[in-house]
Formats: sequence, C-alpha cells, structure tokens
Amino acid sequence: MITVAVVDDQALVREGLALILGTRPGIEVTEQYGCGEDLLRQDTDVDVVLLDLYLPGIDGLEVLRRLRRSPGRRPRVLMLTTVGRQHEIRQALAAGADGFVLKDSTGDELVAAVRAAADGLTAMSASATAALTGTPEEPLTPRERDVLRLLGEGLSNREIAGRLRLAERTVKVHVGNLLAKLGVSTRTQAALLARAEGPLRR
Repeated sequence: MITVAVVDDQALVREGLALILGTRPGIEVTEQYGCGEDLLRQDTDVDVVLLDLYLPGIDGLEVLRRLRRSPGRRPRVLMLTTVGRQHEIRQALAAGADGFVLKDSTGDELVAAVRAAADGLTAMSASATAALTGTPEEPLTPRERDVLRLLGEGLSNREIAGRLRLAERTVKVHVGNLLAKLGVSTRTQAALLARAEGPLRR
C-alpha cells in the first residue's frame, strides 16, 4: 500500500486529490495538511508527499528543503502547482523533488506520478514536462549542451575538457554560464537537471 500525504492550502483541492487517489487500488491518503508548518511539525511516515508549491507561510520549496535536511524522514515528494514555470520546476528538482504535477493533470496522470515516485522514479505530468522542455529564457548553446550532458554523466571539468578537446578553463566558463542560465548554484544541481531534462541535451 502506498501511503500519501497531501499538503495544499485549499480544502477543496486537498479533498479532491484524496478522493481521486483513494479510489485507486494500492493507494491511501493518510494525512492532509493546509500548510507546510503542519506537515513539518508532524513525524510523518508516508511514502509520498503531494506538496503544493505556493503555500501560506513557508512555501513548498522551503518545505521540501527542510524535509530533505531532516534526518530519518525521506518521503518521496511530488510538487504540485497550477502554473508550471521552467525555473520553478528546475529549482524543485534541484532541491530534491521527485517530480512535478500540474493541477490541470488528469486523475490517471496523478496516480501514475504517485506510483512512479513511490518506485523511486522521477515523475512528471505531461503538462509539467511540456513546461520544462519548452524554450529556455536563455537558450543553451550547442557547446553548453555538450558540457551539460557530460556533467550529467558525472565528469569533472578536466574530464569534460579532455572529452571535448577544450582547455579546462574554457570548460569552467561554460559551466558558469550553464549555472546562470539554468538558475542553479552548483554543478551538482546542474548534473541533476541534466539527467532529468533530456531535451536540454539536444
């Protein structure tokens, strides 16, 4: 049985999500919260948390970060929002989200995302994937895509330089540009995005 906690400040949304999930075999919504503070105060022990991005008080991204820093509590976390923007999806994935679901998703998409997250997979609804794979605000150059792909494979700057036949300092410049364009602060976050965002590697 996959246990789920739903965190959303709108009661109708919480109840609707619980109703959809509760009718599917093998899934049970065991907890519902109207804000992130309530979730963090509880010693929650669920498999998957459906977490709204925009919450009163502590927003969903900060709740996610605190969950990831909390020892012993490692539920899979699906971010949930009405409008998916590229930089928000990227930030959530870089912060440790296991997927992103927009509220225009179908019930089947929601259920599939919950099951995928519970199985340890990155789970994205179709509309979230479309938002993520659209044209970036600052498109990556072909060389930056090459560097990003190799970052996703776990290569160091020196190894990337050798693979692409570039000077190591040139690779360092490309990495800096990538971090700025992707809206992340570390190469590890960029590598996570490289693995999550196949289309960026075109």
